[in-house]
Amino acid sequence: MINPQLIAPKSIAVIGASNNLRKAGGKMLHNIIEGGFEGKLYAVNRTEGIVQGQKTCRQMEQLPKVELAILAIPAKHCPAAIEILASTKGTKAFIVISAGFSELNEQGEQLESKMIEIVHQHDACLAGPNCIGIINRHYHGVFTDPIPTLDPNGCDFISSSGATAVFVMEAGMLNGLRFSSVYSVGNGNDISVEDYLQYLDENFNPDTSSRIKILYMEQIKSPQKLLKHARSLMDKGCRIAAIKAGATTQGSRAASSHTGAMANSDMATRALFRKAGIVYCSSREELISVASVFSYKKLSGKNIAIITHAGGSAVMLTDELSKGGLNVPIIEGEVADELLSYLNPGSSVSNPIDFLATGTADQLGIIIDFCEYKMDHIDAMIVVFGSPGLFDVENAYRVLNVKMEICQKPIYPVLPSLVNAAKEIQYFLSKGHANFPDEVLLGRALAATYYIKRPPTKSGLTLPLKADKIRALLPLSSTEEYLDISAKNQLADYLHIPRVPEKIVTNKKEVVKAIETLGFPLTMKVVGPLHKTDVGGVALNITSTHVANAYFKQFMAIPNATGVLLQKHLEGIELFVGVTYEEGIGHLLMMGMGGIFVEVLKDIKVCLCPCEKEEVAYLLQQLKAFPILQGFRGKPGINIEAFVDIIVSISQLIQVLPEIVELDLNPLIGTEQSIVAVDMRVKVSTKHLLHEEE
Repeated sequence: MINPQLIAPKSIAVIGASNNLRKAGGKMLHNIIEGGFEGKLYAVNRTEGIVQGQKTCRQMEQLPKVELAILAIPAKHCPAAIEILASTKGTKAFIVISAGFSELNEQGEQLESKMIEIVHQHDACLAGPNCIGIINRHYHGVFTDPIPTLDPNGCDFISSSGATAVFVMEAGMLNGLRFSSVYSVGNGNDISVEDYLQYLDENFNPDTSSRIKILYMEQIKSPQKLLKHARSLMDKGCRIAAIKAGATTQGSRAASSHTGAMANSDMATRALFRKAGIVYCSSREELISVASVFSYKKLSGKNIAIITHAGGSAVMLTDELSKGGLNVPIIEGEVADELLSYLNPGSSVSNPIDFLATGTADQLGIIIDFCEYKMDHIDAMIVVFGSPGLFDVENAYRVLNVKMEICQKPIYPVLPSLVNAAKEIQYFLSKGHANFPDEVLLGRALAATYYIKRPPTKSGLTLPLKADKIRALLPLSSTEEYLDISAKNQLADYLHIPRVPEKIVTNKKEVVKAIETLGFPLTMKVVGPLHKTDVGGVALNITSTHVANAYFKQFMAIPNATGVLLQKHLEGIELFVGVTYEEGIGHLLMMGMGGIFVEVLKDIKVCLCPCEKEEVAYLLQQLKAFPILQGFRGKPGINIEAFVDIIVSISQLIQVLPEIVELDLNPLIGTEQSIVAVDMRVKVSTKHLLHEEE
């Protein structure tokens, strides 16, 4: 719970304040004073009577009533200090910057639990411990540097790590990124990243609140809270980017399906972020670049004009934009000829627009005007303009500043000469702009921000699913269990997923009869063992009764075999759809090429259920194998629309039957005419439903 006393206190006490600015308590007090805190400020120091001009209290008992206490004392003394302040001074908010708690050892964890227990007893809140504090327009409650000049149009920054918060502020300020507030979470066992996001959402003011939120997360403690408030903030016009550290760690999985075995925390995080409309970032530099893109006019189309006098940078930028799905369209015809007439001989306007190292500030202005007013097919401009150290580029940056203010199309500046043009860049940043010194990071950030979309809050059931009949397929037991073949087949039929013709046989007479019904070629699979391929229980493209009988005998000798499944052998492209349940996050739906491709190449895309048609179609287009699905070099592709429909039907199945914890449709055989299911595995359990968040 975050209360007003933490965000906008009328009185602050620094416990452990000092005259030594190399100590956390000393620097904390200094920053609060320098930040112009307008409320009552108290310092507690056991040995010094005056600290930084402030008369001190030797004991906390000497303090008057105080709303916020900031603790910079050893961990072992913190619980007692909180008890005194909460019970006798009415303190409702605490920031504990001290370390040595749950991040250290079991004893520290006990101290932290005790603090939280005391805080909750008094309806107070606790930021930290092990954090740097809070910076907002009310007070500068951190013990670190730098402290950015706060701007209501800057970004609200919430960080699990205090050091990372400092690094992001340092690098961001150098690039002109502005900040509105900074919240350091620390261990975050009372107030998490999600809690701060909730506070920013519930207290959002359209006239004064920032519309840019950036997050650094080391844990996602409440995925549904993150999803809810990120969506809500986006509805209010906000844009959000985040890093989730530790995303490559894959926990120990006892997964029995391809889907469960492949799922990892990075996939879950990306799917959650995509569903929430959060731009996923992998590094501090990427987070800063995305936040800087957010600070400019929103990109409304994919066509970018690159304006430059640096050919190499333009080539790298063009590559990155194209890789990210944005376009650098050719500029030609009369408008190109007219523009070229204003430029120096040797210039090129085909896009990138290269007006050479001898290009002038006036020519830069002319090029921008042409892109703004005479090129309807251009949606935005990127200006790459540095200096070899031979001339002053201030006039060019002045022109750029003016054009960025008056043009309706967004203009993104790449000013890479951090040494040769340092003075001019500082002038440019002083006008409230952010710089992108690396053109590749800008290209990547533009693509990421352009393609992130907020899906609908709820996905309605568009298929006539027979919910009562589907639920009747569930086994009576609440333990984890697989649906049998009959139940799986009925489920596929209810979902209108075509199935390959098949028969289960238990003796040789039934084999012969099944062959007469199905015809050749056939596929044979052992019934009973879970992993059929691993036990040698699969045979493909069988074309004679003699071979079928031989495989029947071989398969029935496999331990736990109860029969053999004969299926009509189909030719086509193997596809894959799967679902796995991730604790706290929900059901992840995966899609891609099937068969061995899903295991070896792992070319799959993931979304968080429920999924819409538009979202699924977009994800399929991002597959490396998508050209194969479309048809490649004369070879037929698949019915992509039918594949999308099957994927959406699986998503909707999860809404009807959330008991599913793992599902595999692998392979599906795709042709230009249809998509047919060959194998389906469904694992159900009711245990996880007990822990579902509202």
